Parts: sequence; C-alpha cells; structure tokens
Amino acid sequence: MIKKLSKNVTRQKRHLRIRKIVDGTTERPRLSIYRSNTAIYAQIIDDEKQTTLISARSQELGLKGSNIESAKAVGKLIAEKALAKGVVSVVFDRGGYLYHGKIKAFADAAREAGLQF
Repeated sequence: MIKKLSKNVTRQKRHLRIRKIVDGTTERPRLSIYRSNTAIYAQIIDDEKQTTLISARSQELGLKGSNIESAKAVGKLIAEKALAKGVVSVVFDRGGYLYHGKIKAFADAAREAGLQF
C-alpha cells in the first residue's frame, strides 16, 4: 500500500517550489501568508536584508478562528500598516496554499485597502 503524505507536507513542498521563483526586494518586498486552524498570519519581508518589515495576525484584532472574515480583516490591516510605512507595492507569496477561499479573500482585501501586487 502506498503511504499518502499529509496535506501540510505537500503544502510545504509547493511553498518551496514557489519560493524558488518569488523573491522580495527592498523596493518590492514579499507579502507572505500563513493560516492555521486558529489564526491567520501575514508578514511583509525584505529578502535582501532578511528582515520582517511589517506583520499582522488575526489575534491583534481580537478575532477567533481562521475564516474568510478574519482573512479580510487581516488583509486590510496589513495593507494599512504597509501604507503607513511607505510600502506600496509587494510580491504576493501564497505560502503553498491554493489561491481560493481565505487566501483570495485576504488578497482582495489587501488590494482594496491600497496595496499593489
């Protein structure tokens, strides 16, 4: 019988394939997203300097659970923080997740709040 890899292991493999292509610079940093069962996390990262410029998570807003409403709120929050720091354009790193559901809601909310990617 063939053993099936867990969904998280296959996601991590996809993420590594994506990271070979997607790279954040000082002018255009990388917007990385991670979702767990309990929260949604986002970071804007400068890969040249290897520093996290801005971060946001659903717990900052007092939201419980990882759902579409939380994703929209975190997307809006990270975009507001980025614009306040002068970051307008980013490269989107979906973290190995499919661009659907929570990830799409997050990206759409960040775009509506003024972030360009």
